This record gives sequence, structure tokens and C-alpha cells, in this order.
Amino acid sequence: MKRMRRLRVSRQMRRLVRETSVERGDLVYPVFIIEGENIKNPIASMPGIFQYSIDRLDEELDRVRHAGIGAVLLFGIPAHKDEAGSEAYAKDGITQRAVRFIKERIPELLVIADVCLCEYTSHGHCGLVSHGEVLNDETLPLLGKMAVSLAEAGADIIAPSDMMDGRVAYIREALDKAGYSNIMIMAYSAKFASGYYSPFRDAAHSAPGFGDRKTYQMDFANRKEAIREWKEDIEEGADVIMIKPALAYLDIVREAADRTEYPIAAYNVSGEYSMVKAAAANGWIDEKRIVMENMTAIKRAGAKIIITYHAIDVAAWLKEQEEMDE
Repeated sequence: MKRMRRLRVSRQMRRLVRETSVERGDLVYPVFIIEGENIKNPIASMPGIFQYSIDRLDEELDRVRHAGIGAVLLFGIPAHKDEAGSEAYAKDGITQRAVRFIKERIPELLVIADVCLCEYTSHGHCGLVSHGEVLNDETLPLLGKMAVSLAEAGADIIAPSDMMDGRVAYIREALDKAGYSNIMIMAYSAKFASGYYSPFRDAAHSAPGFGDRKTYQMDFANRKEAIREWKEDIEEGADVIMIKPALAYLDIVREAADRTEYPIAAYNVSGEYSMVKAAAANGWIDEKRIVMENMTAIKRAGAKIIITYHAIDVAAWLKEQEEMDE
């Protein structure tokens, strides 16, 4: 008789034959930066996550450094918003100043800068709007300006999340012309129009003022369209492709892993985070077990990079396990 259970007889044996592992180097931690002073605002729909003003950012950076996390993803929340999202590409914009602050404090920390207009526009959409329509081609120059301004501030990776057609090519050309040919692009390549984003929109003050984003974010029913999207981004110059959300789209992550040799990132988004936190707070689940199972599932599906609000907790748990195994 074949006995598969021989592979499971002890913790040491299970470790020996384990096929998938999560490492601290896989993790990216999202951080929300808000205009103002002495601000640490709790986000009610995302327990344990805060908005920080730059003068309070050292608190969060200390947690990131202590956890051994090597990369953060920044989202800026400006005091002033207008129809063109002008603070997104201002030299002294909130995100640009935050990038400079972080690189001065921890030069080795990778700073990934989200590129999108939704947090900066008065209407909350990811591009320019005319007569209720989100304009694609007219938005591209603004995304290019934003990318270059963030590279100038010191960002290591530019991450366009707007889902405008042609934006990766436009940003790549803009970066190259400005002398930033070594700055990497991590494209939100398959970003679905998802209900899992709701807590993020509270955190980033980025809910659309009218309508929704279904005319530019992907229909969550489509798989083949996702393939076309990431192929297009790779052709346009993306260095890493991202699938967002993660848990409900692991089939898409697996599809990408099977079809391309490019690194794949998966964004374990706010709604996925908040559901786990709510169930754990009610005593319905073991938070550590569930989170680590989710992280392992994302890696097993084929993602190399995991963007998650659980990152600091996951890093701490991994560190504890490493110390136990020594």
C-alpha cells in the first residue's frame, strides 16, 4: 500500500518535504500618508492600519524595519484635490515628500510608488473626466508626469494602477527620457473591478464621486482578457505584473505563472484583510493560521511578491518560526 502519510508523520518531516514557503523578502507593506501634522488616524474598516502624517511616519518605518520587511507601497492623501489631480505630480506633493523622507531615513528600503489620480482628483476617478466620461489618452501625460516626479523624489519602483490603455508604454518612455531608465515598473496588469476594495477607499479617500470604475477596471468574470492585459503590459515595458485582488483570483495568478517568466505580484487587498480581521475579532477563526494559509496559497499559485496589510504580522510570525527552528 502507498502511504502518503509517511510524509506527514512529524513537524520536521513536513518541513523537509514542504513545496511552498513564504519568506519575509516576499512581502510588501502598503502605507497611507496624509497631509498635516501629528496625525495617526486609525482606519475603522481596517483594524491595525493607520493614516500617518510625514512627521509621524517614523513610527511605522520602525515597525517595518524591525519586522525585516524590504519594501513599502505608498499611497498619498493630499489636502487639496482638483479635477486634474495636480497634487499627484507636484514636486512637493504629499507622496513625493514621503518618498524623500523614507529614502533619507532608510535608503535600502525599496519604495514602490503607486501611480494613479484617484486619490488626488475631486471626482475620485483615475483619470481626467469630461461630461461623465473618464478620458484615456488625455490622462496619460499626467500619469507620465506623476511617475517622473516620484522617480525624481527617489522611488525605486513605479506602480501604475489606473488601468488606462497604453499607460505602461507612456510611463516607460517618460521615465527613459527623464534619465530614469533603471527605474522598474510594476504594473497593475489585471486589476479587476472588485467589491474587495471598499475599505481601501475609506483609507485613501478615493471613492468615485459618481458612477463606478467598471469602464476601465476589468470585469471580474474574465480570464482571457486578463491574459491579454498582462501580455500588453509586458510588451509595453513592465518589469513585474500584478494581479489584484489576490484570493478570489488565484486562478489568474496561476495562469500568469504558467504563461510568463516575468515576476508576478499579487495584492492581498483591503477587503480580504478586513474580513479576516473581523472574523478573528469575533473568535470565529485563528487569525495566524488563516493568514499564513492565505499567504502560502498566494505563493503556491505562483506569485513571487505579496502585497499585504498583514505583512508586519506575517514577518513577525516567520521570524518566530525561524528562531524556533534554529
